[in-house]
This record gives sequence, structure tokens and C-alpha cells, in this order.
Amino acid sequence: MSTATSKFLSYVLRHAPESIGLVLDSQGWADVADLLAKANASGTPLDEAGLRAVVAESDKKRFTLSEDGRRIRAAQGHSVKVDLGQPPVEPPPQLFHGTATRFLEPILREGLRPGERQQVHLSADRTTALAVGQRHGKPVVLIVDAGQMFADGCRFYLADNGVWLTDAVPFSYLTVSADSSAENDR
Repeated sequence: MSTATSKFLSYVLRHAPESIGLVLDSQGWADVADLLAKANASGTPLDEAGLRAVVAESDKKRFTLSEDGRRIRAAQGHSVKVDLGQPPVEPPPQLFHGTATRFLEPILREGLRPGERQQVHLSADRTTALAVGQRHGKPVVLIVDAGQMFADGCRFYLADNGVWLTDAVPFSYLTVSADSSAENDR
């Protein structure tokens, strides 16, 4: 799998389809043939076999192909407005969010907000959250009281790639993990 191709697809399918003249439908789907033609026209060589390899080999399962294989979309992480059509689902009692320690103070004051994305991304396990936090600096894992949030009326969605999504996490539902190491994974 080409990392450059994966990054290109993430950029185009999550953030800037217009950068190559691509149009996403309201649920974030793009026509595969159109994507391939516009990628090649914009100077990014891509064929159907290469596209399918990126989708299949992505360890984070960032992309979803439609059942008929004629459409593709990013599984989550959009900054462009899309409705993934995922039904709300009851989350596990706890979810996790990995971040860098330098972001901790404002998070504990204001809660988790989606920033430039449409929704806050949460992990089902501490190990994944820790890995996410490490990408941003010295990591810290936050425990989200998802069960109580759900009981209080907050909605959760499960993306095709297993990432949990919600609109925001108020600070009152957050606890800093006493041990942000992977050994204490639940």
C-alpha cells in the first residue's frame, strides 16, 4: 500500500474533494471511476487495483467501498459536511480519547470538541487511544463516561472502521487516566 496514495485519498475524501473537481454525495460517497479519472488528471496516478489495495491494506480501515464496489468514501474524519447515515447506537460504558498533555488543560475546562472535524473521535480501548495521543506529543488518555452520556441523551455512532463518534464530550464526563500506558488496557 502506498502511504502517499492513502494520504491523498484521506485529503480528497475527507477534506477537499473540490481540489480535484470531485463531488461527494450527502453521505460522503464518490464514484470510483470519477475519482480515478480526476486523480490521474490531477497528477496522482491511481488505478482500480491500487485503490482496492489501499482500501484492503489500510490498518485503520479509513475507507469504505460500497457493496457493488462502484463508490468509495472515508469511514470517518470528515471536515466537509457529510452525513454518514450511521444510526445512533449505545456505546460501551467507557470509551477513551488519546491526546497530548499540552492540550489537557483546555480539554478539562471546555470538554472535547470536534475542532475542524464534524465529530469527536473516541476509541473502544486504551491502547488505541494511547497510540492516537502519541501522534500529537507526550500522550495522555482520557476516560469518557460514555454510559452516563448516553443515559443523559447524548448520541453515539460507530463508524465502519470501529471509531466511536459523538458531537462533543462535556468536561464533566471526562477523567484523566491515572495510567496512560497500554498495560492497563481494559
